[in-house]
Amino acid sequence: MKLDSRPYVIAGPCSAESEAQVMETARALHEGGIGVLRAGLWKPRTRPGCFEGVGQRGLEWLARVKNELGMKVCTEVACREHVQKCLDAGIDMVWIGARTTANPFLTQEIAQALGGKGVPVIVKNPVSRDLDLWTGAIERLMREGVEDIIAVHRGFPVEQESLYRNDPGWSVALDLHARFPQMPLLCDPSHMGGDRKYVRKLSQRAMDLGFDGLMVESHCRPQEALSDPDQQLAPSELLEMVSSLNLPSVCCDDEKSAGELNSLRLKIDDLDARLVGILSERMELSRKIGEVKKSGNVSVVQSGRWNEVVSHITELAESYHLNPSTVRKIFDNIHEASIAEQNSIISNDEQNQDKA
Repeated sequence: MKLDSRPYVIAGPCSAESEAQVMETARALHEGGIGVLRAGLWKPRTRPGCFEGVGQRGLEWLARVKNELGMKVCTEVACREHVQKCLDAGIDMVWIGARTTANPFLTQEIAQALGGKGVPVIVKNPVSRDLDLWTGAIERLMREGVEDIIAVHRGFPVEQESLYRNDPGWSVALDLHARFPQMPLLCDPSHMGGDRKYVRKLSQRAMDLGFDGLMVESHCRPQEALSDPDQQLAPSELLEMVSSLNLPSVCCDDEKSAGELNSLRLKIDDLDARLVGILSERMELSRKIGEVKKSGNVSVVQSGRWNEVVSHITELAESYHLNPSTVRKIFDNIHEASIAEQNSIISNDEQNQDKA
């Protein structure tokens, strides 16, 4: 799906609460140039008893926004029934939320209901950092003939105290973009931050990373919102925030800078190839070490030796003015892979003995 602007902005209340609230918010956003209104009708709450949305009757309010203001409208769907009601009401776009994306049964049901209908579909990342799960939801839509798909990154739930409601986890979104480079990628800074004071910062970070746009929550009176009041912006705040964003170019138009970038990238490509070759050599040595440990009946994990390695690479990192923590993470992964190789050598030997 080709977007007509950058940043492409979808905005509106977390929940449609009343016709007056929807229209007031929509008018303010429309006057500021926002072309797509989002509003949740069916709200999947963690526990019962909370405000769970107005449901089907809210479709009439969205239809009024569409007819009177000319805005496109979208809402969340979580099952085949929701999809059909939206299709019958002429809703322009629908989105699949994080909980639903995590459920292949529901995404398949929704994909089949949307197949061939020509309605653009927004797919939010699942609640886990499972890139394949996010990819799978998109692929299910594609297989059913849904052509216009937008990915939205909202971050991932955190298990410990954090500045944000959701851990940004930018690398997962960038990995998805690498798999689907032509698919628009938006950021949901409202759910990511969990507090309106973080929305601007997260939105700018998304722009710096090359995201195509934003899906932001906006309410005419945020403090009175029935769901997620802390993270919603008033329309005026949202419009001011969007207008203040710095939009780095996603490509380099200057011929001299483009040439320098290409030259530097070629050097990085060469270094990356050398790094992979070095990793291959290192892994081969790890396998030989595994053979020696096996013949000498020595345990695979040698904590003393690993402590020496960590101390050495920390000193090297500091001498090269690198972040020791970053270098340690890289070597932790290398060490884990080495241990796995050595364990496989011992396991294969034990299996061969069993067969004999």
